[in-house]
Amino acid sequence: MANDQRFSGVLVPVLTPFKADLGPDTAKFLQYCRWLLDQGVDGLAVFGTTSEANSTSVDERMDQLDALIEAGISGDRLMPGTGACALTDTVRMTSQAVKHGCRGVLMLPPFYYKGVSDDGLFASFSEVIQRVGDDRLAIYLYHIPPIANVPITLSLIERLIKEYPDTVVGLKDSSGDWSNTEAVLNAFPGFGTFAGSEAFLLPTLRGGGVGCITATGNVNPAAIKHVADNWQTPQADELQAAITLVRKTIQAYPLIPACKRIVAHFHNDSSWTQVRPPLDGLGDEQAATLLSELEAVGFDMAGLEEDMAAQ
Repeated sequence: MANDQRFSGVLVPVLTPFKADLGPDTAKFLQYCRWLLDQGVDGLAVFGTTSEANSTSVDERMDQLDALIEAGISGDRLMPGTGACALTDTVRMTSQAVKHGCRGVLMLPPFYYKGVSDDGLFASFSEVIQRVGDDRLAIYLYHIPPIANVPITLSLIERLIKEYPDTVVGLKDSSGDWSNTEAVLNAFPGFGTFAGSEAFLLPTLRGGGVGCITATGNVNPAAIKHVADNWQTPQADELQAAITLVRKTIQAYPLIPACKRIVAHFHNDSSWTQVRPPLDGLGDEQAATLLSELEAVGFDMAGLEEDMAAQ
């Protein structure tokens, strides 16, 4: 895949709204995806951690991807998460994404078995690539050791790039460890490295990375995109400080329920608070404190309800 066809900028792992019966609410999902794109984000990393993807089935995710394409959202704007514990599930979801013309996929390592070797992980990624068997496939590796507990090491990245230079094209680093992101940037110039939080957006871009894929892009998309668009200006550090403050305020709470509670509040739709077990929603007292703290740092989503109604 040519460099000019790869993702860059700000991508959002879109929240999944659920109905009272815990089934995905596809209509609301599509509405929210359109709203995020209207805010100027560069792509949608649907079915990521923030999407509660691993609490949904392969069929549910595939149905939602079909719905996105049928609704006219171009595959060129989509980076669906396709990594699963089962090799065949990963192949099935990845093949569907390629068929729909998705510009890339975000691929977790198989994460159930811990302490696996780089040889085993290489074999897993390699088998997926060979079984999908399509030159259009572009994989962004998903490094999230705080949750998966299966890291993607520098040596594994090097081996995959050497064997599949046109297929393994980038990485999302959700380690929360800037030293790791910096090591990736230094070791693999030209690789499509994304920070997993906007708190690291500016240093990532300055280090040769391509942007961020961030949970709080669900609630602060335009401000984060503004930093990405202005990272070489004299105002960049000030703009970065503002989005970092919002991020730190939100991540002091369980991140997924917090983002959902913020959307529910500003959209005036309590159904957005629904998470799928085993996650718990924020309690009313917690939510009130969070919203008060966000107001104190100048955060607002004014107009969300009206914007969503216009979708």
